[in-house]
Amino acid sequence: MRSDPTILAFDTSAAHCAAALLVGGAITQVTVEAMAKGQAERLMPLLQDVMTTAGLSFDDLDAVAVGVGPGNFTGIRIAVSAARGLALGLGKPAIGVSTLEAQALGYPRPCRAVADARRGMVYAQDFGGGDLSPRLDAADAVGDDHPVAGPVPAETLVTRIAQIAADRLASGAELARPAPLYIRGADAAPASDPPPVILP
Repeated sequence: MRSDPTILAFDTSAAHCAAALLVGGAITQVTVEAMAKGQAERLMPLLQDVMTTAGLSFDDLDAVAVGVGPGNFTGIRIAVSAARGLALGLGKPAIGVSTLEAQALGYPRPCRAVADARRGMVYAQDFGGGDLSPRLDAADAVGDDHPVAGPVPAETLVTRIAQIAADRLASGAELARPAPLYIRGADAAPASDPPPVILP
């Protein structure tokens, strides 16, 4: 693998469609569109626009990177599915990066990444000194024992996802297939089918 990979990163874990292109160790393009819904229809055309503007094809990529959450349940599934599909079609690796890890990039260790989980809760993860798994905490229980890395703009988030993915690719470590990071279930569940009616 080249030491200066070309990586297309994207994220739809919140009310946005965001993409960043990393070429030769530098971010050359970032595109963000704010949207509360419609990411499923917009993501692939947006990624194609990014590649076309850069004068590249998807075959030029060394990997794709994707934000795996935590965040919007449906948005996470959209991005992770797209990343898996692209990776399969291109025969290239897909690298999943948590939004909490991206938030914490560049913060002195130890630090705690925190993101709003609504209903008085936050997603939290500690980094440094024996990293802990992401968890759901009460918002008033976060504490001040670590510097807090809060949410970042979508432009920053997707840029950091690309940078973390490049580091992982360069490390030569085995890359697991991206999977959604769901810390709690979806806020809305599909309606269950009515029970069958037995005809006389």
